[in-house]
Amino acid sequence: MPDVIVTSSENLKQVIKAGAHTFISDEPIEAGGYGAGPGPYELLLAALGSCTSMTLLLYARQKGLPLEAVEVKLNHARIHAEDCADCETKDGFVTRIDRSIKLSGPLSDQQRARLMEIARRCPVHRTLSAEISIKDTLE
Repeated sequence: MPDVIVTSSENLKQVIKAGAHTFISDEPIEAGGYGAGPGPYELLLAALGSCTSMTLLLYARQKGLPLEAVEVKLNHARIHAEDCADCETKDGFVTRIDRSIKLSGPLSDQQRARLMEIARRCPVHRTLSAEISIKDTLE
């Protein structure tokens, strides 16, 4: 996997280089940015959504399932841990990502259920659900 290089531009605007691709990230105007691109959490949700869709499409193709299209809607919030019945943490806040998946095509209920199981196995979902270690180096 190629390195991702993020370089500050003007104000809060960031230039992101990922392999052969270059794109912009920014904060909205009301948060002090220019609104020139998606913010960091939008990029995080986009990574999860695109990975989910790609994983489902590849699985369906491999298994010969009649999946025609996938739409993934996501949002992010911080919620009180005590309001999360299925969270291990019970104090403070936890990050909650709500993911809604729309599957198009003549799929049976059993095929839809299986695809929902597969969605939880996409690599980005697994990464976000696992322990993460970030090693920082000052250059």
